Amino acid sequence: MNLSLKILIFMVAGALVGVLFLQFGDYQCAKGITKEACSAIQDDSWAYTYFVNGIFDVGGSWFINALKMLMVPLVLVSLVCGVSSLADPSKLGKLSLKSIGLYLLTTAIALTGALTLASIFKPGVGMPVGEATFDASDKPPLTKVLIDIIPTNPFEAMVAANMLQIIVFAILIGLAITMAGEKGKRIGNWFNDVNKVVMELVNIIMRFAPYGVFFLIAKTFAEFPFSDLAGSLGSYFLLVIVALILHALITYGALITFLARLNPINFFKGMWPAMLTAFGTSSSNATLPVTMRCVEKNLGVHRNTYSFTLPLGATINMDGTAIMQGIATLFIAQAYSVDLSMAQLLTVVLTATLASIGTAGVPSVGLILLAGVLTQVNLPVEAIGMILGIDRLLDMTRTAVNITGDAAVSVIVAKSENELDKDVYNHPKIHTEFDD
Repeated sequence: MNLSLKILIFMVAGALVGVLFLQFGDYQCAKGITKEACSAIQDDSWAYTYFVNGIFDVGGSWFINALKMLMVPLVLVSLVCGVSSLADPSKLGKLSLKSIGLYLLTTAIALTGALTLASIFKPGVGMPVGEATFDASDKPPLTKVLIDIIPTNPFEAMVAANMLQIIVFAILIGLAITMAGEKGKRIGNWFNDVNKVVMELVNIIMRFAPYGVFFLIAKTFAEFPFSDLAGSLGSYFLLVIVALILHALITYGALITFLARLNPINFFKGMWPAMLTAFGTSSSNATLPVTMRCVEKNLGVHRNTYSFTLPLGATINMDGTAIMQGIATLFIAQAYSVDLSMAQLLTVVLTATLASIGTAGVPSVGLILLAGVLTQVNLPVEAIGMILGIDRLLDMTRTAVNITGDAAVSVIVAKSENELDKDVYNHPKIHTEFDD
């Protein structure tokens, strides 16, 4: 059985098992008690103690930790190899401009589409505001982010998994290897050997992907209160899901078709394993090893390109998050009966698009960005508390969209730089994604 199908089967099985645990927990609750009391009863039950908070939690955490373990060495080694193999170092400047330009473009399109859908369907109308609360973390100023791009201690950056600093350090090492002549080539060959070892490590960990996804999905569905999908909150949930799917299929499909002149169906086939993994892990950075493998083995993108575009995209590209921010902003405005002017809507687009780079590497970046957007248009930040209950499932879906956008930009940039193997792209090895 190929890996994609196996992950999909285990994902569905995990969802079913999680729903069964949720129903068992609801059965344990006495009628008429509060939601908080019911949650306490569920958490104390043997089923939740030994399975949901035990086996599922440990198994899922192991898988995510294993993927995160690969993240820093994979990005560092792959990017050093890619940069050091460039015959013309000035080519790196073109890669940077094209990649960042496309990432900003897709983020702006995502926000515009989200605001349009929210304006048409009005998910927040009639939503009871209640006593929603949310404590927003302070977003660092742009100057601080720009200063911190250059690492004062690269080893500290690796320990903290600060991806922007790691990217800068790896690029400088790669350029130094290129400029060091014969001695540099020896170091470059060493990095190439290390890269092969890291890729084999990816293969080893991906054999456990279906089981890791099963544990993660089962725990999520066992804890997810489906009662929260009632009324306007359900409308918000469905609208975000539809917007994410439309953006992935239409925006990325159109960019692949018209900019790269390639068949978008092959693109989505090749990215299927990474999309499933992203859905299960809810982390673009944790999914990065799988994304790199799919882009190289299934889509034919050369390492010179994807070693730069994918780590950068996992750090700054937030199309799925942008869609959530756009719809959430109008949802909250409609719930509070606030009409946003065209100027305010443009402010939302501009703020969220530019901030997608400015807040790179900050924990809970989506909520921090949303808090900043709400502040710009004078909406209460504490209203984010209304949507926190269902954000876990939305986070899973938008992560899958984020990594798909990273791959789409990588394919387009690779095609423009003649770094794409068309034979591999046109015949993606769906049944042997991670075989050499």
